[in-house]
Amino acid sequence: MQIADAQREMRTRYVGGFYGQLVSGALWIVSAALATWSTPRAAITTIVIGGCFIFPLTEMLLRLEGERVKLSANNALRQLGMQVAFVLPLSMPLLAPVARYRLTLFFPALMILVGAHYLPFVFLYGMRMFAVLAVVLIGGGLSSGMYLTDSLSAGAWFAGAVLVAFAVIGRSIAARETWTAPPASLEPARS
Repeated sequence: MQIADAQREMRTRYVGGFYGQLVSGALWIVSAALATWSTPRAAITTIVIGGCFIFPLTEMLLRLEGERVKLSANNALRQLGMQVAFVLPLSMPLLAPVARYRLTLFFPALMILVGAHYLPFVFLYGMRMFAVLAVVLIGGGLSSGMYLTDSLSAGAWFAGAVLVAFAVIGRSIAARETWTAPPASLEPARS
């Protein structure tokens, strides 16, 4: 399978990242609400534990949407997807000393980690949109960490809105592509 076909299969299967980013964006918004109207502990616990369920919830939503084509066994990018999935949880221990230093830096630091986590998605999906998403999240994390030092929730609200917006953008890119011919690996078998 050619790289371009593997990328297109990923875009088609995961709707340009729509459901993953939608779930992630919703999680950030819930966490932001908790940071605003509840406690920092509730907000941080929600995003850390909830983050473990992003992929399973994404898969559930894909199944609820209807029959989705499974990735081909010869799609080498499925292994890259698994590796990318573990980058974020393995880097999250960095957040503990950051939050101990200044609690209001937790969400900005997480935004930077999440933004960096999206960089390999550019290759995984073959979509430059993920580079823009990474830059917006990293820039938002840096900005909120430097200039909104009194707010725990500002970065979380921003990240949630950005993720939901880019979910819609990714879906529209994938939908535009499916209006054209599907990749050879996704075409129905002919008898």
